[in-house]
Amino acid sequence: MINFFLKNKILFIIVFLIPACSSIPPNTSNSCSIFNENYFWYKHAKKAEKKWDTPVYLQLAIIKMESDFDWLAKPPRQKLFKIVPYKRPSSSFGYSQAVKGTWKQYKTETGNKLATRTRFKDSVDFIGWYTTKTEKILKISKTDTFKQYIAYHEGWGNYKNYKNNKKVINLAKRVEKQSNIYKKQLSDCKNSLSTNKYIIF
Repeated sequence: MINFFLKNKILFIIVFLIPACSSIPPNTSNSCSIFNENYFWYKHAKKAEKKWDTPVYLQLAIIKMESDFDWLAKPPRQKLFKIVPYKRPSSSFGYSQAVKGTWKQYKTETGNKLATRTRFKDSVDFIGWYTTKTEKILKISKTDTFKQYIAYHEGWGNYKNYKNNKKVINLAKRVEKQSNIYKKQLSDCKNSLSTNKYIIF
């Protein structure tokens, strides 16, 4: 009887948590809508901002471009002869589209051993860690969304070659534009978002 109730309790927790993890906001272009839909994401993003000094709007803009807030996002498979599905071009995965090697480095350097790429909390912390290292290694301010994204997309070692990559430049311009939109939106709704909706937390 105890096992029966225990199994039911575990099943209830799983059923309760999965939608919260997998739910993609209906309007990923609006930061206020994103956080109203997923209030605890705001708490996690603000915590990452406080810890790493990485603006919330930069965190969101990177996730928007990388995965559009799809927790299971992966690069599309390459195709052989334009028909046969083949391997994926990289190991990018989750909200942040971090590759396995960089994610492993993040976990080692931060001590966040249980971090997973499918969890928003860990993803924004990863972005905070990454942009902080970009600031130290390449001397790029976290207010420079354009260059921060290029470093994020290309990696610290390949950053110097970005001026010859029109595709990456166009992507970075889109991220910069979206981050400015997010920034304006957050200035309009920050007071309501800062209200403690869940007192127990």
